[in-house]
Amino acid sequence: MADTALDPIEQTPLRVQVADRLRGAIVTGKLRPGAALVETALAEQLNVSRAPIREAIQDLENDGLVETVAYKRKRVKPLTVREVAEICDMRTLFEVMAVRRILERGTAVNSLQEPCEAMERAAAAGDRDALIAADESFHRTLIRLSDHYLLDQLWAGLYLRIHQIMSLRNDEAVDLRDIAGTHPPIVQALADEDLDRAVRLVSEHANALADFDPASIADPAGQDAS
Repeated sequence: MADTALDPIEQTPLRVQVADRLRGAIVTGKLRPGAALVETALAEQLNVSRAPIREAIQDLENDGLVETVAYKRKRVKPLTVREVAEICDMRTLFEVMAVRRILERGTAVNSLQEPCEAMERAAAAGDRDALIAADESFHRTLIRLSDHYLLDQLWAGLYLRIHQIMSLRNDEAVDLRDIAGTHPPIVQALADEDLDRAVRLVSEHANALADFDPASIADPAGQDAS
């Protein structure tokens, strides 16, 4: 007799749905650093009550994407030059560690080809969002190939800020083909088992965002999210 068991339908809590929506708006630059998060305005936009908005904003504060300012107002946490530099430093440490582990363990890197190709397609189409999504896939795969559970966990939080910086920086006159073109040489260096070249390339790539000036994109602190 055929197995007719069905998987249960999972219902995502509303606070999680709201947090995902707001998190996406922040890391893609739709909600700019410094933008105020007004519960009433957001509740109206998302057609929900204020309670899940409040809970979601707390989750985002825990992620480090939101902060509390005077009179308990919430806003998208502004980026500073120091934060950008420190994020790039941590990204370098994480990815160099991943590269070393991949080569030490002789891990195949074929799975990095698909996101490289996706970036090339996105760059040719001028699709910034698709390129950033493919870039995230590339770096997430790189970290996971290192087979280090804690590194994978910590990377997820760090990449929220990397994604945000990339989205804001790519609003400027950045050639998407240049971004896409930096990834295949990393894959080739790994395939060639050339540790020094792989470390140099991944370090240069990780620091490519270090010259980003957050002051060029911040919203006025009093602007609301509507």
